[in-house]
Amino acid sequence: MSGHSKWATIKHRKGAKDASRAKLFARLLRTVEVAAREGGSDLESNASLRSAYQKARDGSVPLDTIERAIKRGTGELEGVRYEAVSYEGYAPSGIAVIVETLTDNRNRTAAEMRHLFSRNGGSMAEPGAVSWQFERKGVVVVDGKLDEDRLMEVGLDAGLENILAAGSHWRLICVPSELHALTEALTAAEIAFEDAELTLEPTQTIAIDDLEEAKKVLRLLEQIDDHDDVQSVHANDDIPDEILAAYEG
Repeated sequence: MSGHSKWATIKHRKGAKDASRAKLFARLLRTVEVAAREGGSDLESNASLRSAYQKARDGSVPLDTIERAIKRGTGELEGVRYEAVSYEGYAPSGIAVIVETLTDNRNRTAAEMRHLFSRNGGSMAEPGAVSWQFERKGVVVVDGKLDEDRLMEVGLDAGLENILAAGSHWRLICVPSELHALTEALTAAEIAFEDAELTLEPTQTIAIDDLEEAKKVLRLLEQIDDHDDVQSVHANDDIPDEILAAYEG
């Protein structure tokens, strides 16, 4: 199905088989810490923290480790101070890219991002150059074998805006403030979900129908995503399933 970024599909599979448990824990805990610093330690009133907390729990991060990250965020415990910095740029074929990082040295991270873009045929852009092509959304990932009409029935009263096919999964889209309500509705209906997060969805996509061009784009996105400071990568590529399968094969 066209109309959404195929990088989101690869990113979901990639996250499921991340080889570095320590790296995954560090990434999740940084998100928790920054969310607590920016919005406080109360899970009910801080939607970003609630989402980060749940993802950390789903990632098997020990509860006491998560709680220490929250306390570092609120200043109750000392620790390295991370700040959220986003970088914008273009991948080959004019694909718009937004990179969200948590870093303790923005100058170092900016230089390394610039190097990754240029080394892989892309280029960095000024803030705001591509961000207008994305919207902040809540996304819940569920098994693609589930009935679409049933998902729509459960989700409509809980803020569901759209359902997109993504390989072997459905991506349920909602406004950020409704993400908790949507996951609660799915849980109440005994519908399991594999992931739930606040992310950036492209408002328009660029089709890539050539395997070699798709390789260039996806290699850049994967190398950026592997950087220690990177929390998430968003792109507006639309790659046909057969080309995606050939790349992954």
